[in-house]
Amino acid sequence: MPETSSIPDHVKPFIYETLTSKSLFFSSHHIQSSMHILQPDELQFEYTRLMMGFLLFNPHPRKLLMIGLGGGSLAKFCHRYLPQTHITVVEINPYVIALRRDFAVPDDDERFAIIQDDAAKYVCTTDSKFDVLLADGFDISGLPEQLSTRHFYENCRNILSHMGVFIANLHRCNQWFDIYIDRMSAAFDAPLLKVNDPGATNCIAFAIKDDQWQDGNKVGMRRPQHIEEQAWKEILPSIARVFLAARELRRCDRMPQLQPG
Repeated sequence: MPETSSIPDHVKPFIYETLTSKSLFFSSHHIQSSMHILQPDELQFEYTRLMMGFLLFNPHPRKLLMIGLGGGSLAKFCHRYLPQTHITVVEINPYVIALRRDFAVPDDDERFAIIQDDAAKYVCTTDSKFDVLLADGFDISGLPEQLSTRHFYENCRNILSHMGVFIANLHRCNQWFDIYIDRMSAAFDAPLLKVNDPGATNCIAFAIKDDQWQDGNKVGMRRPQHIEEQAWKEILPSIARVFLAARELRRCDRMPQLQPG
């Protein structure tokens, strides 16, 4: 009788390497992450820089949860530039985790940990509370069903601290995109801030727990002291997109609503 593998049926990613970069693929058409070899902590994709827009609402999170590791771009950036933040990354695919050293993802320590688990299960069972939750858990088929239900979004809201920020990476070309947005909005019982990546199909959706948008975004676009000036310059255009979208959302929130008839 052949041995039964203890590892679930996960797709093995592969690495494509050039003289200056490494990229993680699930297939020849599904790039997951890219890293500049000489600048491994740099965010290469616009959508990842947009996700860092949470700094407008909480530049000093105590605890941060990431769903999906990929090549570790967001994990590395946050580990380096948020030195007082405890970071937990939940990744379901053990083959992705096995490539962490290839992408210079730091080892686990007292403030950084990667957990192999189904994130839908994790957010339902954890006792921890997080100030920021970044949801970017895709597989070769796209956004998994268990990471896009209203129940999942409700569990994400439940594990956020007061004024906690939830950020999700979605794709506008997905036929279920509007349904995901509706589920997320219903789970948070609040309007969502949506910011499109102008060069791709990514849409980054933000939700703040327990308060209105006009009470957030008080920090403005000042560089947090713990982020190096060069790194801030690199993400500032993306941060500005989020800032302007949030200002527009607050403006529309204050506009009088037309009554029917």
